[in-house]
Amino acid sequence: MKNEIIVAGFGGQGVLLAGTLVAQAALEQKLHTTWFPSYGAEMRGGTANSTVVVSSEEIGSPLAFNPNALIALNEPSLDKFMPRMTDDAVIIANSSIISENKKYRVRPYFVPVTDIADKEIQNVKTANMVAVGALVKALELCASRECRIESEILNINSVFKAVEKAFAAKPKLIDVNKKAVQAGYNFIKDK
Repeated sequence: MKNEIIVAGFGGQGVLLAGTLVAQAALEQKLHTTWFPSYGAEMRGGTANSTVVVSSEEIGSPLAFNPNALIALNEPSLDKFMPRMTDDAVIIANSSIISENKKYRVRPYFVPVTDIADKEIQNVKTANMVAVGALVKALELCASRECRIESEILNINSVFKAVEKAFAAKPKLIDVNKKAVQAGYNFIKDK
């Protein structure tokens, strides 16, 4: 089992934290993982992405050669990484700022992560956590349909444990981030 996940967006959207969270959730499940960040020199407002490889076996490279999952927090990221995705990839697209009118080779789950974070969670900084929650649910649905995504990749409880570890130094942020993950998870319905 090997899954390659890309999290991408503008600097300042929590792309690197979301990737770290996915990698930590995999560790919570006793899986092998790598996390590889990439960001432009301008950081906030520039482009950023992180690649997470999760496997039941040792990983030879942190690079994603056949990515099968993507969180795209902005349209340039979706446009950049969509051509690299496998045909049955799971894609979470932030419909708060990404147009649903374009034709895509792989049909993304359009999730208004920024709007959910702002209106439901009342903290726009948690949009990345909403996207991670949506990814977890979409991966579960994909695995139940026997696509090539491995169901072991993430589960909601391992993500909650990863949130607790990521925010251990700031315990006041744990509950709001868990709430955001749950909101994203709840948003995705079976197609």
